[in-house]
Amino acid sequence: MPASAPMASPPPLTPQIIDMGAMTATDIGPVMPDMGTLRTKGLVATASGTVGIQVGTVVKHTHAYSDEIQYVMSGTATVWLDNGPREVHAGDLIVIPRGTVHGTLVTSTDFKAMAIKLPPQRAGDTQKVP
Repeated sequence: MPASAPMASPPPLTPQIIDMGAMTATDIGPVMPDMGTLRTKGLVATASGTVGIQVGTVVKHTHAYSDEIQYVMSGTATVWLDNGPREVHAGDLIVIPRGTVHGTLVTSTDFKAMAIKLPPQRAGDTQKVP
């Protein structure tokens, strides 16, 4: 997911159930500028990390300060990890240590992933890679 403005202090957590499976691309939000067809929405934020949902193709990029973990909820895609593409499908867990070149080319109409950032992503943390 692309960088967003850092939260000064995240709001306190409240007990809730979020039906991520029912979320559509429209629910998730508009396409992010300069990041492919990525749509992303933050769902939970704490001082230790964030959880969000994303759909769409994401250009190759790195994060200098945040590790990222993605869980593929539905669909298929080709994910770039460092120097090579890997096919992923629903049920796969993708571990992306900070500094790793990564990106996603969606290969189905229903691709959706949960993205966890540890620690929360700082502004300017996303660096696009050619």
